[in-house]
Amino acid sequence: MRFLTRVPAADVRIPPRTVFRDPVHFLAFGGGAGLSPRAPGTAGTLVALFLEQATHALALEVRIALTGAILAAGIWICGESARRLGEHDHPGIVWDEIGGYFLLMLVAPAGWGWALAGFVAFRVFDVLKPWPIRDIDHRMTGGAGIMLDDALAGVYAAIVLVGLQWLTGR
Repeated sequence: MRFLTRVPAADVRIPPRTVFRDPVHFLAFGGGAGLSPRAPGTAGTLVALFLEQATHALALEVRIALTGAILAAGIWICGESARRLGEHDHPGIVWDEIGGYFLLMLVAPAGWGWALAGFVAFRVFDVLKPWPIRDIDHRMTGGAGIMLDDALAGVYAAIVLVGLQWLTGR
């Protein structure tokens, strides 16, 4: 029942100037969303929601390439930001949430309802970290480890969205 216990707010005591003056931190922190004192991952996923909705009308091939670029770049961006901060997967690093959300939305129909359903499903899997996400989160280091657990949360959420589409006949 660990998931029912209250989790304290993330300690994101990074001065905003550190994020806004350094392009690596600026990207890793989702343009500043990761500076949120409460639920920085949720704030980063909100940024992802709006960015993804702005690009959702693009051809699927373009969205796949964009998502691949976000995920690939995130390995370096997240790893480098973590290295500079001296903390693996600092709570303020939210580029991984952006990549995971973009990945999940590749299977979603257009529309804000699906975007919000994806948002909720992604956050649930990102927070609860079912197997093997939690193992990867705890064992894998560097940028690849930071990105992979959120990519898997995106895959799990995508499975939920596909199921919802099947149930609703979409």
